[in-house]
Amino acid sequence: MERRNVLKGGAALGLSLALGPKAVLAAGKPKVGFILVGPKNDNGWSQHHYEAIKKAEEKFGDAVEIVVQESVPEGADAERVMSQMALSGAGLIFATSFGYMDAVQNVAAKFPKVMFEHATGYKSSANSATYNARFYEGRAVCGHIAGKMTKTNKIGYIGSFPIPEVIQGINSSYIHAHKANPKVEISVVWISAWFDPAKEADATKALLDQGCDVVLSHTDSTAPLATLKTAGAYGFGQSADMAEFAPKPRLSSIIDNWAPYYEERIKAIVDGTWKTQNIWYGIKEKMVVIGEISDAVPPDVKAEAEKIRDSIADGSYHPFQGPLNKQDGSVWVKEGEKPDDGTLLGLNFYVEGIKGAIPS
Repeated sequence: MERRNVLKGGAALGLSLALGPKAVLAAGKPKVGFILVGPKNDNGWSQHHYEAIKKAEEKFGDAVEIVVQESVPEGADAERVMSQMALSGAGLIFATSFGYMDAVQNVAAKFPKVMFEHATGYKSSANSATYNARFYEGRAVCGHIAGKMTKTNKIGYIGSFPIPEVIQGINSSYIHAHKANPKVEISVVWISAWFDPAKEADATKALLDQGCDVVLSHTDSTAPLATLKTAGAYGFGQSADMAEFAPKPRLSSIIDNWAPYYEERIKAIVDGTWKTQNIWYGIKEKMVVIGEISDAVPPDVKAEAEKIRDSIADGSYHPFQGPLNKQDGSVWVKEGEKPDDGTLLGLNFYVEGIKGAIPS
């Protein structure tokens, strides 16, 4: 576990744990913990969380102690690590992966005076909050570019786990690729992992073998882009900019901007104003950022992609704006309408035009 600005005084630790966030300044320096599902240098999801954590450290300096545990598997290990953080005096703990959800709820129930924040989940309580990003908005922009850039009319998608967040991304990518190019087909390969460079590379190769020349991914490493570079195909940065692969194969990227949220919620602990909440921010709130569109993309396609981005930001366009059908041809969203957040958070089917089945 990496430690910064080590908190002194065991008595202060115990007192802050007992009294909760409103007494944390009186009891001693606030302590904030983070657990990452992958290594802090994965160049993607976990690294971008880690970079946001470092910005928070810079902002608060010696006023707050921040501890980080990287590469924590989802499940029992996560529960153990968070419990240890709570016992060591952490007053606020961030769990940064969907699969930590039940572990967060279990540990939060055991430590009611400790505050918890869970990324991308949907379960909360009096001392646990959720925060999520509308990644599907970024997929709309990248999907449009993919549809315009494919020469084979076949794009690929690497799925991690069949949860609503990932299904939203597949559907949004396909919808907008198909709008840009009605001949587009999409193939999906599921790898049952967030960070596994070998599996990600193998999935990319499988999609290339199927004729895909543009591949999107919902995994955490740069392995897909490295594989696409060798093959001369195109891809996108995921979670981080991955600009080292520009101008190609990386055409653009979806960047997760967590730093403002972390700073806001840590400040709430410092001020004693922390309350549970459930937020879902996107391009408008700049929690989802579209990376620079590379020079490999023609100027007219770049302008179209930026128009989609800007119309999402100003609220004039929704990526799942109807008419849209489910995979079986039945109506999902009527013309001119859009699904509510509850529907999207429970999304468990493909839209019309996507072949194959979602793993159970």
